Amino acid sequence: MPSGAPVARFAPSPTGYLHRGHAFSALTAAKAAEDRDGRFLLRIEDIDRLRCRPEYEDAIYEDLAWLGLSWETPVRRQSEHMDDYQAALARLRESGLVYRCFKTRAEVMAESSSAPHGPSETYVGAPLAKAEEDRRLAAGEPFAWRLSLSAARAMLGDRYDALSFVEEGEGPRGERGLIAADPAAAGDVIVARKDLGVAYHLAVVVDDALQEITLVVRGADLFDAVPTQRLLQTLLGLPAPTYRHHSILTGPDGKRYAKRDRAETLRAIRANGVSPAELCAELGFDERSFKPSG
Repeated sequence: MPSGAPVARFAPSPTGYLHRGHAFSALTAAKAAEDRDGRFLLRIEDIDRLRCRPEYEDAIYEDLAWLGLSWETPVRRQSEHMDDYQAALARLRESGLVYRCFKTRAEVMAESSSAPHGPSETYVGAPLAKAEEDRRLAAGEPFAWRLSLSAARAMLGDRYDALSFVEEGEGPRGERGLIAADPAAAGDVIVARKDLGVAYHLAVVVDDALQEITLVVRGADLFDAVPTQRLLQTLLGLPAPTYRHHSILTGPDGKRYAKRDRAETLRAIRANGVSPAELCAELGFDERSFKPSG
C-alpha cells in the first residue's frame, strides 16, 4: 500500500438489520479507501450484550457482501477484546483521570432539569469522598467510570486548549478543515460501565488505534463525539485519525433511517427484487465492484 494511503472502516452494531443509511455509510467508507488505494476494514461493535444478537451479525456480513463490498479478515469483534479496553481504563485510573459516578441517568436528567436549555445528559462532577465511595461499593451499588474534564485539563495544560481535528467531509453545521475540539459540551462522559465493562468513546478510540485507522468515515450525527474522542486519544497517547462525516439519509417522511423506527432493511429491499446495482445507484454510487483490500 502506498505511503499515506488511508485505512477506513465501517463499524456497525449487531442490534438490528442494516438499512439504507448503513449501506450509504459503508459504501462511502469503502469508496474513500479505494479511491486512494487504501484499505477498508469491518468492525463489529458488539459490547451491548443485551441488544446484540448473532443473527444480526450474520446479516451484516450477508448484506455487505450483497452490496459488493470486501473487507479484511479476521473481523475485529469488540466482545473479544475487552482486555484492550480494560488496559486503557487502567491507564486512565492510574493517572487520576476517571472517577466512579453512582448517579443514574434519571438522576442526571433531574439535576439538569433547571438548566436554561432544559434537561440534558451532560454531567460534570467530581469523585466522592473515600468513605462515601467505600460505603457505596460495599453496598454493591452500580456505578460508571466518568472521564474528569478538570483532571484532563490539569494534566494537559495548554495542550487541552489546543485540541483539534481535521474534517475532510462536513459537520452538521457546515464545519470543514481544521476544527478546534472542545470536550466541554459533552461534560464528564462515561467511558466504562460496571455491566458492560466499556462504553462507546473509550472502545472506539482503542479500536481505531489498534486497527491503525487513519480515516474515520461516519454520519454527521457523530460529529459532536469527536472532541471527547480527541481528548481520550491525547490522554492515552493514541494517534489522531482524519475525520470525514457525511450527511444522514432520510426517508420520504423526512425522518432519518433508524433501526428503532423500523426503517426498511436491506434484507427486505433484497427480497423485493432490488439489485445491488439499483440500490447503489439510488444512493449515488456507480455500479462497481469494490476490490478486496486484503
